[in-house]
Formats: sequence, C-alpha cells, structure tokens
Amino acid sequence: MANTVVVQQPYAKSNSQMSPWSSGICDCCQDMETCCYGFWCCPCFACSTTGEFGESTCLPLIDLCGPGLMAAFGMAICVPPVTLGMRVAVRHRYEIGGSLCEDLMVSCFCTMCSWCQMNREIKQRKKFVTTVTQQPMVNIQPMVNIQQQPIIITR
Repeated sequence: MANTVVVQQPYAKSNSQMSPWSSGICDCCQDMETCCYGFWCCPCFACSTTGEFGESTCLPLIDLCGPGLMAAFGMAICVPPVTLGMRVAVRHRYEIGGSLCEDLMVSCFCTMCSWCQMNREIKQRKKFVTTVTQQPMVNIQPMVNIQQQPIIITR
C-alpha cells in the first residue's frame, strides 16, 4: 500500500487583491512633522519607526554600520538592509501590493522618503485599531428579609 502525501501551500493574495500604500512615496507634505523629523534626523526617526512597528529600536543602526563595514571589506553595497527589510515587513503585515524590485529601488534611492512612507502607513493603520475592554458587571441587589416557613413532612 502506497502512502500519499498532500502538501497545501498557504493562501497568498495576488497584487490585485492587496491594498495600496495609504500615501505615496513623495507625499511627505501630508505629515510635515514626520517629514521634518525624517529629514533632520533620519537615524533617530528610523529607530522610532521600527519601535512603533514592534521591532527593536536599535535595528536601523545596522544600516549606518552595514554599508561602511562592507566597503571596508572590499564589497560594494548600496542597499540598506534594514530599510529594505522593514519595507517588506510593512507591506507583508498590512497586505500592501508591490514587489521586491520596487522595494529595492525605493530603499536604495529614496531612503528617507521610504521611512516617512512607512511611518505614515503605521500611523494610519494604528488609527483603526481599537482596544475594547469591558469591566465585568456586578449586579448588586438589596437584601430582602424573607421569613422561611418550616417544611413539614408527613408520612
């Protein structure tokens, strides 16, 4: 008797079924505070964005060290690995359409704009998350003095 093994791949949405980014890569002026923070202190901004996403706030510091260390070992690299990884993670978590090639290009050539877009997306998605906690209801009723009648059992 032969055994049959059935392997089922997890369901993956196609790009046509996924949502777009809530703002474009060049829509930095939608949130000027975020734009200024990202422009004037991109490393700090990237750290706070990863923290808001639920990742380690120190993770983006690898981008600062990564390309410099790679160049020291004679390897040329222009892709900031954490920026690319975060962009892919944000797209995956929020089911945003796109491609790895697009993420690579944006991460390499529009790093600050990419971080601003990811931050706006995280903020936008957090707006719709509401936590509802319900306190247990305790129904207190006044005590009523009821006299009990003796129960008589006859045989």
